[in-house]
Amino acid sequence: MTRQSDSTSPAIVLFTQDLRVHDNPVLDAALADGPDVLPLFVLDDAITGTPFAAPNRMAFLADCLADLDASLRSRGGRLVVRKGSTAHEVKRLMAETGAARIHVAAGVTRHAAHREEELRAAFDDRLHVHGRSLTVLDPGAVTPTSRDHYAVFTPYLRAWSAVPGRKVLSAPARLDVPESASGTALPSYRAASPALPKGGESEGRRVWRRWVDGGGLAGYDEAHDALGADGTSRISPYLHFGCLSATEIAAQAAAAESAGAEAFVRQLAWRDFHHQVLAARPDCADTDYRKRGDTWVRDEAEAKAWREGRTGYPLVDAGMRQLAQEGWMHNRARLLTASFLVKTLRHDWREGAAHFLSLLVDGDIANNQMNWQWMAGTGNDTRPNRVLNPLSQARRLDPDGTYVRQWVPELSGLSDRDVREPWKVPKADRNGYPDPLVEPEDLTARYREAHG
Repeated sequence: MTRQSDSTSPAIVLFTQDLRVHDNPVLDAALADGPDVLPLFVLDDAITGTPFAAPNRMAFLADCLADLDASLRSRGGRLVVRKGSTAHEVKRLMAETGAARIHVAAGVTRHAAHREEELRAAFDDRLHVHGRSLTVLDPGAVTPTSRDHYAVFTPYLRAWSAVPGRKVLSAPARLDVPESASGTALPSYRAASPALPKGGESEGRRVWRRWVDGGGLAGYDEAHDALGADGTSRISPYLHFGCLSATEIAAQAAAAESAGAEAFVRQLAWRDFHHQVLAARPDCADTDYRKRGDTWVRDEAEAKAWREGRTGYPLVDAGMRQLAQEGWMHNRARLLTASFLVKTLRHDWREGAAHFLSLLVDGDIANNQMNWQWMAGTGNDTRPNRVLNPLSQARRLDPDGTYVRQWVPELSGLSDRDVREPWKVPKADRNGYPDPLVEPEDLTARYREAHG
């Protein structure tokens, strides 16, 4: 990068969802002007004062910020944390330190767009927005000839796969932060889920390497749907907060050249796909992408049973209890529990999406909302009648009941068959586990009707 005329002034590195020092285009661009930088994170009132600032994500965020601060300190720097409006705090920091430029990653949410608008209005050409930081490809990097985004995944995947990956950037060896930069103490928050994973780049890189070295990547194509085997990488929280670079992960996976690696990279493409849809249609965070004229049921007793994992369908309940305990859920369980709420109980997808966002540590607007819409039949999918039957899904995804026994322990003593269909055994053997909300015969009939 060519140095600016004011290169002796420090540059602000505004961290958002890129809480890492490895492969960070924003940090790299700021350091290209010189070693003096101002790493800044703002606890923005526009987020912290909303339901999106859920306890699990805020507790994970606190870990991420502490780890980022430690990484910066090991390189001679530190993280400056402020509270308030992002634009206001950037302006204050510039006045206090003489900073001349602001570097930030491009985002796709309405909040990110509004933040960039405010920063652009206040700082004009002093603001530098960097792409390919939060996703492998920027949302508008590939588009079809007839519209502003891809509505179907398969052609998007072909276009996405044809774009060369950018160079993976090294972590800086050294940076300096002016003494005049002051901030508040690193935040601390209490999680809602007792088994929430630890946050931060250091932990994320450990989780990734442990999974790859243990054969998880090589076997991903065969194991990723097996709920009891827990064969997924569990890096989604670290991707959401940018503790891990999607570009670096994609490059390492592609270099493995295996069927498992190919299947894993496809999931990264799905993540980018949802981001490009939300970037083009930001209202899809709370409105139907495709209006189907659905009439939704409102039944708080049913919704409460679903949230608490007491629907009477063990695989559904196991997923909901995992969510409550860990703040995370296996992707297949997410789809199954969503299908049960919107297709079996006929509840509004927004009701389920909001509950997921209240607990998911990786609660990402693009992936959460668009996956819920996909399952509800209001999203990109051209098969609005898709229904996942919890009985057939249990036989396929958890045939020996390992996943159910872990999360629904009151059924742990039942046989493999009965643990899938506990209503067939006496109530005394169920240890208080409830009857199904929907009769199994009715559920099977609805499934058959939906699939012709």
